[in-house]
Amino acid sequence: MSSYGYVRVAACRPIVAVGEPMTNAIRTLELVHQAAQKGVQAAVFPELGLTGYTCRDLFLQTHLQKKAIEALAGFVMGTVGQKLIAIVGAPLVVDDQLFNCAVAVSGGRILAVVPKTYLPGYKEFEEYRWFAPASRLRSREVNLLGQVVPIGTDILIVASGSPGFKLGIEICEDLWMPIPPSSHHALHGATILANLSASNEVVGKVEYRRDLVRSQSSRCVAGYIYSSCGEGESTGDVVFSGHCLIAENGRIVAESERFSREPGLIVTDLDVEALTRERTMTGSFGQAVGGDIGVYREVVCEVSELDVAREFLRSVNPNPFIPTDSGKRAEVCEEVFAIQTAGLRHRLEFVAGRTGKTQMEVAIGVSGGLDSTLALLATVRTFDQLGWDRKLIQAVTMPGFGTSRRTKSNAKKLCEALGVSFRTISISAITRQHLRAIGHEPCEDCLQCENAQARERTQILMDIGFVIGTGDVSEAAVGFCTFNGDQMSMYNVNSSVPKTLIRYIVEWVADQEGSKVQTILRSIVATPISPELRKLGSGGEITQKSEAILGPYSVIDFNLFQQVRHGVAPRKLLFLARQAWGSSYDPSQLRKWLAGYYQRFFAAQFKRDANPNGPKVGSVSLSQRGDWRMPSDASSDSWVSELDKE
Repeated sequence: MSSYGYVRVAACRPIVAVGEPMTNAIRTLELVHQAAQKGVQAAVFPELGLTGYTCRDLFLQTHLQKKAIEALAGFVMGTVGQKLIAIVGAPLVVDDQLFNCAVAVSGGRILAVVPKTYLPGYKEFEEYRWFAPASRLRSREVNLLGQVVPIGTDILIVASGSPGFKLGIEICEDLWMPIPPSSHHALHGATILANLSASNEVVGKVEYRRDLVRSQSSRCVAGYIYSSCGEGESTGDVVFSGHCLIAENGRIVAESERFSREPGLIVTDLDVEALTRERTMTGSFGQAVGGDIGVYREVVCEVSELDVAREFLRSVNPNPFIPTDSGKRAEVCEEVFAIQTAGLRHRLEFVAGRTGKTQMEVAIGVSGGLDSTLALLATVRTFDQLGWDRKLIQAVTMPGFGTSRRTKSNAKKLCEALGVSFRTISISAITRQHLRAIGHEPCEDCLQCENAQARERTQILMDIGFVIGTGDVSEAAVGFCTFNGDQMSMYNVNSSVPKTLIRYIVEWVADQEGSKVQTILRSIVATPISPELRKLGSGGEITQKSEAILGPYSVIDFNLFQQVRHGVAPRKLLFLARQAWGSSYDPSQLRKWLAGYYQRFFAAQFKRDANPNGPKVGSVSLSQRGDWRMPSDASSDSWVSELDKE
């Protein structure tokens, strides 16, 4: 049984009966039992859910206050034997004042009471009429139903046996303030934040609410569970939709339907291991803890064990670099292309200015493949922005042992359509001459023959002018490049662009070009990925296909993203890969590809240590100067052997 660092949480929406606490306790318990059956470890309910949020002056009636306590007693008894934390809302009299409280309950025990910090008293809200803010609380403990319970806003609930599971609570308006209590909770170690809410609907508020939950989960590097009241609340002047949200570090991972007339809950698994790692990696998060931020109290409880291998309630995107929404994908492509051109523009202006030139020549190897095509397109766009003559772009195709007719033709057609200078320099003869000079008879089908071609091409480009690099971050990850060959340039515009994204950027550029260029670009996109360094088949077809050697680039990019961006350990990464790809790939094949990925990734560090400058475009970069530093002689054995424990 393994949780892989996940915690299962739920945001619950019962149908309330305003002013009928016992009815609400029963309905809430029904959802608690449903949550328990789903393996939920923490369930959050709406603000003042045991009475209904819209009781108004009835809150000041002692009858309702007593009935709320009776309902809470019934609710607490109903959780006996349940190994989950249920957080419900109730009005409680403490220190001769009425507080709007969240009550955390587990297994027949009240864990803690957290009063609301900020009370709205504007527009449709009038909570100051009935409740006192948390700042007026005098007690640190309260005798509730015969239990001595901690009360305050300085409490975290810790689940034993579940590393990283620390939960902090705030209530509705608290989130809308400049410094929400949840910010302090997070700085004291809370990885999961719960919000009991009663947020009414007006036009445009739903997106603002999403943004608040999303941004607070990001700012706190935490999971955020938001549950708001809905059906059953009074609609005298306002309407509640029962909007529930669960976010993780800036991303909404689960969301309920609004205005539903049925009770319900949304359930998902939050990766607290990843959140903890993100905080550890982000040194400035720890700096924010500096100063006197007080000492929090922790309440420990037991929750059920989670086995995500048996049931995993979280979708895993197999293509993490590529947005699934076409509109968002286009935005990403546009932004990446803009970053590439901005970086290259500044570098060219600097080099030209240093040499006293108003314009300068650049050299770029164009193969008719995706990478060199994107680099060429970025260079052309850069020259246009600078007002430089496109003819100063020296595009060179250098056919070798494995160059196909299709790629050579596409390279020529593209350069002509773009109006750049173009020439063909065959490297076959000079590569054979070089190989024979060092005592190697050219077989056109070995690694030495491959490397000789790559280095010959680089030498030619270096002798022509300022070389624009074309290699991408996926190739750098697995070392699928030749050291001091295609790995080298003066500036590499593709240095942190993943292979799976390049295709979409080229397609995005194609959509903006005329029909002639568009047709060529679409042909390039449809061409199999190959370095074309080994001899062609008898029919002139490409025999050396990158993905047949390395595995699919989509899988490589998935592994790269999970390993570098989230620091995912081998067994967990393999688990996530199997969840992401489902039946698309055999599990044993995914393991084989991942083992090969680790071996190649470690072995390729010496190449990455010598990589040229290039712009960072996303959250994953392998620049040895910025994002990724590791010893070039480290061993992958421990990573690979860990996969055998799966």
